[in-house]
Amino acid sequence: MLTCKDASRLISEGQDRKLSQREKIGLRLHLWMCDSCRLFEKQVGHLRQALRRGWSGGDLPTDKQLPEEAQERIRKVLKEHPNDDSNSST
Repeated sequence: MLTCKDASRLISEGQDRKLSQREKIGLRLHLWMCDSCRLFEKQVGHLRQALRRGWSGGDLPTDKQLPEEAQERIRKVLKEHPNDDSNSST
């Protein structure tokens, strides 16, 4: 059984990579029983949608720049999943 720490890690990692079948099953079982982690998963999904809406058409805000490496990772994920507003860990 996953701990909440493990589940939150998988929820976050699931935004950047495809989870293995074993990880998905373990996460689903944990989420089935844990209200807090279900809420965290929902919040991560909302953040992802907000980022897509706010930055989908251009560069990051210029007043506080993320490191170039972080910007490139974000752009890469957005290009790989242009219409995927759902949580990719499902």
